Amino acid sequence: MPIFEYLCQGCGTYFEQLMMSREAAVSCPTCQSPDVAKQFSAFSMKAAAGFSGSMGAGCDCAPSG
Repeated sequence: MPIFEYLCQGCGTYFEQLMMSREAAVSCPTCQSPDVAKQFSAFSMKAAAGFSGSMGAGCDCAPSG
C-alpha cells in the first residue's frame, strides 16, 4: 500500500495519504476539499549520519569506461 503526498489547492495544506486503491477519492483533511494535487516525492531513508536521498534520485558520478 503506497503512501502518496498531496497539496490542497483550496487551503494549501500539505498531507500524506495511505492509498488502499488507485480509485479511492482523496480530500484535504483540513478543509475537506477534493481539489488536491499529487506531489512528486523522492525516496529517502534515515541512516546513522542523517538523511540520505535514494541512489536513483540523481547521481553526479562520472560514467566509467
